[in-house]
Amino acid sequence: MINLQSDELLETTVGQFMIDADKVAHVQVGNNLEHALLVLTKTGYTAIPVLDASFRLHGLIGTNMIMDKIFGLERIEFEKLDQLHVEEVMLTDIPRLKTNDPILKGFGLVINHAFVCVENEDQVFEGIFTRRVALKQLNKHLRTLNK
Repeated sequence: MINLQSDELLETTVGQFMIDADKVAHVQVGNNLEHALLVLTKTGYTAIPVLDASFRLHGLIGTNMIMDKIFGLERIEFEKLDQLHVEEVMLTDIPRLKTNDPILKGFGLVINHAFVCVENEDQVFEGIFTRRVALKQLNKHLRTLNK
């Protein structure tokens, strides 16, 4: 087995490598599905965080969730987009990280998720930890070990 252990990697936290909240597209709980679909389409993301007015994390909303909700038996029911709200469709059972969690915990979660939302101790959304960032850090660590 390969030993990748190093104090440098083990001492880092998720907060050191997350994308800050002010750079992350999101929607709010009261937004309708039309707004959420517009944000998702304009940003090119397939899922984004759902926050309340106090920036507390409530869940994730994705394009597939919205499309599933407006697909009728015989047609796409576009009129539902402005009638339904994000909180009626969003996924609430999501993995979460704290800013002070070890980066290794983040590595474990991004195996099955493209990104994981990061919050502080007061459940305020701080940003996201992405699979891309995790792989970049692991690649950097491996290259350092191979020198």
